[in-house]
Amino acid sequence: MKQLLQNLKSGETYLAEVPVPQARDGQVLVRLRASAVSAGTERMLVDFAKSTLLGKARKRPDLVRQAVQKARRDGILSVWDATQGRLDQPLPLGYSAAGVVEAVGEGVDGFSPGDFVACAGAGYANHAEFAAVPQNLCVKFPQLLTNFEDAAFSTLGAIALQGFRLSEARLGESVVVIGLGVLGQLAGLIAKAAGCRVLGIDLDARRLEVAKAGGFDAAVTRAGAEAAAMSFTDGRGFDVVLICADAASSDPIELSGALARDRGVVVAIGNVNLAVPRTVFYRKELALHVSRSYGPGRYDPSYEEGGIDYPYAYVRWTEKRNIEEFLRLLSTGSVRVAPLITHRLPFGSAVEAYRLIASSGDEPSLGVVLTYGEFPSAAATQVWSPAPRRSAVGGVGVIGAGQFASSVLLPIVHASGASLRGIASASGTKAKAAADRFGFAFASSRAEEVIADADTSIVAVLTRHCEHAAQACAALAVGKSVFVEKPLCLTLDEFRRVEAAARSAKGILAVGFNRRFAPFSIALKKALPDGAKAIQIRINAGALPAGHWVLEPSEGGRLLGEGCHFIDWANFVVGSKPSAADARGIGSLAGDQDWSLRLSYSDGSVADILYVSTGDSAAGKERYEVHSGGVSAVLEDFRRLTIWSHGRKASRRAWMRADKGHQAQWSAFAAAVRQGRPAPVSLDDVLASSHAALAAHESLHSGKPVSL
Repeated sequence: MKQLLQNLKSGETYLAEVPVPQARDGQVLVRLRASAVSAGTERMLVDFAKSTLLGKARKRPDLVRQAVQKARRDGILSVWDATQGRLDQPLPLGYSAAGVVEAVGEGVDGFSPGDFVACAGAGYANHAEFAAVPQNLCVKFPQLLTNFEDAAFSTLGAIALQGFRLSEARLGESVVVIGLGVLGQLAGLIAKAAGCRVLGIDLDARRLEVAKAGGFDAAVTRAGAEAAAMSFTDGRGFDVVLICADAASSDPIELSGALARDRGVVVAIGNVNLAVPRTVFYRKELALHVSRSYGPGRYDPSYEEGGIDYPYAYVRWTEKRNIEEFLRLLSTGSVRVAPLITHRLPFGSAVEAYRLIASSGDEPSLGVVLTYGEFPSAAATQVWSPAPRRSAVGGVGVIGAGQFASSVLLPIVHASGASLRGIASASGTKAKAAADRFGFAFASSRAEEVIADADTSIVAVLTRHCEHAAQACAALAVGKSVFVEKPLCLTLDEFRRVEAAARSAKGILAVGFNRRFAPFSIALKKALPDGAKAIQIRINAGALPAGHWVLEPSEGGRLLGEGCHFIDWANFVVGSKPSAADARGIGSLAGDQDWSLRLSYSDGSVADILYVSTGDSAAGKERYEVHSGGVSAVLEDFRRLTIWSHGRKASRRAWMRADKGHQAQWSAFAAAVRQGRPAPVSLDDVLASSHAALAAHESLHSGKPVSL
């Protein structure tokens, strides 16, 4: 299928041939018939992509601060790799569309193939011939509505509706709308449908005419706004001000203070500068609300991705219910979208639509709709490259094409000279971008197609944690060697299934415990004498934002997801598996963000791991300290190794890049597969680290030590 994408590095907006996405659990696969172009939000994304690297930095100083911190910790080359990997990820455009249900995933209720639906959400309701959309972002048409072009504006309508709801405007009250793009036009029409008197303000005289023709009581230019407001409200000021402008200046918020009545309400719906003029807001005691997109549920993964609805009696208007209500307004004719549409373009001309909204020329645009005509087969889940790279090295297939894959592992695999066969991602979009960048033979939206490929001998599993065990077992079962990024599994049942599959498999199994392959880790272990070891590991990981996928219960939390790295490193240094694990939470246990763990070994060794999210990032992230037989060693962020022995101190430092062993691990694994040798880390050692992580997780939640 074709999809509209934005290249963040070059700034190019382009149509790409990508695999049709699959309707995963809780999702609906929609064959699009129309999608709306949001001139404000999408033009902002395009402008950001077209800016230079310095320009991007100026627009996102928060990311610059993160990059500086990472450079201090991991080295400047590590930051460069991560930045390039992120910029190489294509950005899907679009978030408001309508179409016909093609298929439904497991656990979806209320949808059937053939249903007419509106769908929403950046990353889901994209400008593409097919879209896989979570069920809470998908709404069936009411009975009287059949127009896909009108319904394509449902997300924008829900955004306007949510802003209006926050104002709590009542029948007969006066409302002024600042900014008469599509969002402002819809906000004014919704206010009219609710029985309010509405004045519109814009810089563009043509938009004023559209507003008046659509039903606004009056519409004026910015120059005459204050005088018109006094006349419109008999000198009292407006009950409600809805700011729908897209402006970098503070003029809209300053104007809102001048137009509002005493104790009036101002709602910021558009992307505007919120430099609030305190004097007027204080003197009038104005209430300012910033509307969060299209309603409760927005930015909540459990609602948007997990399909968990909010109780109707307690959250009357969710984002889905706002979309439903906007569709109802369309079906009754209370709100009419057709007069706002200035351009209808076939999807094949989608790039022209973006030139149109970015242009300040003689052809003004307001509502821009993309329409979809000839439809490809929904079975086209695989796209082949015209000239894939081939070599004598065994074929490699990859499942997962996220940030870690694109910035860390795939460059290593590509540089190794391997024959790159297939790469799969859930949406198919990232897989196609990775296939183009690294030279894979095909891209797919189905992991099964990578696993089943006859010319693939190695499958790398780089998906979310909850998928690792099943995908590793599936690949091992058909004779592939498997490299699975940590963690190997999340439950004891999964552990047993993977162990059984690996012990009977033709291929070998490796887990991404790369830190034991780091040059400084090897040097540290070599410097230690035989005997019991006292190990202290401090991980200053930093807090993940609420809603991060790693914190989802189904993903196992941070102890299983990342703590297994440090358990494996301790096992590597001691040279055996632990006999007991005793973990305790620090503060809140939510997402396993802060904990301490003691591993005990049969030779008397002890490893204490402290994992915290509450430290200062300037202190560094990873610190390993080991004492044994008169030797002390400290490894800091894989950039500095210091060893004290017999009263002497020796230090080594990596200046440009922290080497955490990723390349060495892949090289050793690939060589073992190619030469038919045993895995570089024995299956028993891989299983021991994974089993110990499961025991630590059990101990953390039970509050009791667990024997191994």
